[in-house]
Amino acid sequence: MKLALTADEITFRDELREFYRTEIPAEIRTKVRHGEHLTRDEVVLSQRILNAHGLATPNWPVEWGGQDWTPTQRHIWHDEMQLASVPEPLTFNVSMVGPVIAAFGSPELKRRFLPPTANLDIWWCQGFSEPEAGSDLASLRTTAVRDGDSYIVNGQKTWTTLGQYADWIFCLVRTDPNAPKKQAGISFLLIDMNSPGITVRPIELIDGSFEVNEVFFDNVRVPADQLVGQENQGWAYAKFLLGNERTGITAVGRTKVVLALAKEHAARTELGSGTLLGDPLFAARLAQIENALLALELTQLRVVSGSSDGKPNPASSVLKLRGTDLQQAATQILVDIAGPDSLPDAAGADITSPHWAQRSTAAYLNYRKTSIYGGSSEVQRSIISSTILGL
Repeated sequence: MKLALTADEITFRDELREFYRTEIPAEIRTKVRHGEHLTRDEVVLSQRILNAHGLATPNWPVEWGGQDWTPTQRHIWHDEMQLASVPEPLTFNVSMVGPVIAAFGSPELKRRFLPPTANLDIWWCQGFSEPEAGSDLASLRTTAVRDGDSYIVNGQKTWTTLGQYADWIFCLVRTDPNAPKKQAGISFLLIDMNSPGITVRPIELIDGSFEVNEVFFDNVRVPADQLVGQENQGWAYAKFLLGNERTGITAVGRTKVVLALAKEHAARTELGSGTLLGDPLFAARLAQIENALLALELTQLRVVSGSSDGKPNPASSVLKLRGTDLQQAATQILVDIAGPDSLPDAAGADITSPHWAQRSTAAYLNYRKTSIYGGSSEVQRSIISSTILGL
């Protein structure tokens, strides 16, 4: 176990810090720091800058734009990106479908999809969850029936994040309804969102945004050469994908940024003859979250240092579980600092409530999702119990 950076790793970290703060437009990083929504063009611009410098897909094979970095270097790349408030490369592209295609796709699929996926010339969305198959993903019902050189897809996906922007969707579909186990008979299919028969319908969230969608498939014809890997082996590919996703959403750096903002706002919030930051009860609460975040950071470093084989680590469930708890705690403390000023939502500059306070409740509500996506907290506890503790 190695928890201290070497001299070379410190140099590597400092070079990344300089790049992130000078090459990514300041107006984009400011929006990220304050939790404001980016436009599609801003996300694309940021990722293309990273990709042009080999910093969009370091976890991919080198032949497809990856970097021959150690796990510690990849951790530094991600952590420093969050600390600099740089938009992270689109997770659906970089951490989900890209690694799956690189590991299990045919040579033709790799040539066709990996370069535009890295450069965000293709915007991907994820077609996993369904109305009756969320955390119990193996219960999915969307079918793909082979018809000559195509599959005919029928069914529905839901909670499809940013599907309104997507060019393509990677889907889990049931290709063998008679498989003996529900995890069997599932395949991993790549589908053009402009295909006839696809309908996207937005879902309004509790914070008022339209971040997620329903996607309907009505006799959608998909070329069979857009199958990833082997038919009926999609469950194995999905587990590979989710192992990468859970490690990436620990978000230690991002939570540090939120806590730093909380301190700034608390220092400007008057309380008695001083400020909220100087209140012993508030300071103790903040310290408790910071200590828990430090413990998570050290745990993440232990996992990173023990992941030299490149395989998804079951301990990623621990990181995902605790990381989402702390993300939610950080957004909650911002609401508490804002107090009554947190109630207006996007009321604008005509009222005295500062913009950050107006945004705090929406951010708090939005972050309730973190303990659900990537496998709910209940699912993570089951994985920890069986895979790590052997219970």
